[in-house]
Amino acid sequence: ELKNDTEVALAAVQKFGRALEYVSRRLKNDKQVVMAAVQQDGGALKFALGLKKDKEVVIAAVQKLGAALKYAWPNLQNNVAVVLAAVQQDGRALQHAS
Repeated sequence: ELKNDTEVALAAVQKFGRALEYVSRRLKNDKQVVMAAVQQDGGALKFALGLKKDKEVVIAAVQKLGAALKYAWPNLQNNVAVVLAAVQQDGRALQHAS
């Protein structure tokens, strides 16, 4: 199945980050694929699975789209570095901090 192919997934998310929604569950947990997606569109964090807990991934997402903070794991919504990165991108992201 091509939705489970790393090369195909990377090509898709590098052009349209939110294509992460359509990749396999395994790839929604693949750091390389998820990082590529959130670097293209921070909102792709919504479709990441376990990596919503990964500080590096979440910071990359909120640097692209501050509002992506709402998709982060709750502990990261309370992390100074993460929230600072989000509000520097968009001050309105503060509403998603805990």
